[in-house]
Amino acid sequence: MATPPNPYASQSMSAGAKSFLRSSIITLAVLVMACVVGSASCTRVDPGHVGIRVKLAGSARGVQDAPIVSGWVFYNPITELVVEFPTSVQNIVWTKDAHEGSLNDESITFASNEGVTVNADVGLAFHIEATKAPRLYARFRQRDVSILAHGYMRNVVREAINETAAEMPVQQIYGVGKTRLLNESLRKVVERLSADGFVIDQLTFNSALRLPDNVVGAINRAMEATQNSIQAENRVRQIRAEAEQQVAAARGQAEAARQRASGEADALLIRARAEAQANEIIRLSMTSAVIQYRTLERWDGHLPVVNSGQLPMLTMDTAQILAMPEADRRARLAELLRADAPTVRPGSNAPGPNPSNDPPAAPAGP
Repeated sequence: MATPPNPYASQSMSAGAKSFLRSSIITLAVLVMACVVGSASCTRVDPGHVGIRVKLAGSARGVQDAPIVSGWVFYNPITELVVEFPTSVQNIVWTKDAHEGSLNDESITFASNEGVTVNADVGLAFHIEATKAPRLYARFRQRDVSILAHGYMRNVVREAINETAAEMPVQQIYGVGKTRLLNESLRKVVERLSADGFVIDQLTFNSALRLPDNVVGAINRAMEATQNSIQAENRVRQIRAEAEQQVAAARGQAEAARQRASGEADALLIRARAEAQANEIIRLSMTSAVIQYRTLERWDGHLPVVNSGQLPMLTMDTAQILAMPEADRRARLAELLRADAPTVRPGSNAPGPNPSNDPPAAPAGP
């Protein structure tokens, strides 16, 4: 026989299930609320960024000086705020081209010291110094760095370029002075932005400088004239150098001819002196005996058909030939012979000067 169900036991089990379900719902709600609160009070600072803690309540409310490094950060979302700032290098371009940078024309226009307007596309590379990020946020209250770049930083760069360009002529800006313009402008930008935590890495012109067409034409003509002047000056220097070379060559040839003529004249003079000295020696060597010997040597042995009683050419008067006294003649001849005698080394068999005053033997021949 089946036992009838107990109505009291069924009611007791239903009450327990309801109590368990209620407890589970409450526990789940608490867990969900804890997760929501926990996720709201935790954030992550990505690499290449720095976190800035801002207290919204309490006696120390405001921007905290110590930056937060990358990683997970726990904070009270009710009384605190964490602002994330990038510290990696940012590249900003202010250009006229709508396909690069902003859709608007953000190119920078400046003027030379003559008042000529120049337009250029400018590029800037910078990053934020992590230790100065809280100060930067406290001053501008702006967490988007691109807004600061296209606003405050662009104004600083434009002012620096205008101040530098105002001291330079347009021809220098358009030519070799472009690098000087960039370097001097970069120095001023660094000087004005470094205190706020901006570290400037590079300042460049991203395009050719845009000038009025008439100014560009005038500059090109002036540069062409300068190049022509340089070429003409180089040609003049070349011609002058060639002329100096020709003059030097002519001087060398004239000096060579002068030396050659001088040598020939000296040779003639030496030869003339030698011949004169030889003639003098021969003249002083002539005695009556020598003359008669030479005469007999050349006589063919035939007497003339008609004569005056004397043998011809066997007797002659030498007084007309030798006009100087005999002693003087001998002394002079000895002197000439000593001057022409070769120097003989001791022990040599070569004949030396004639120690006597006798004249040398008469040479053979006429």
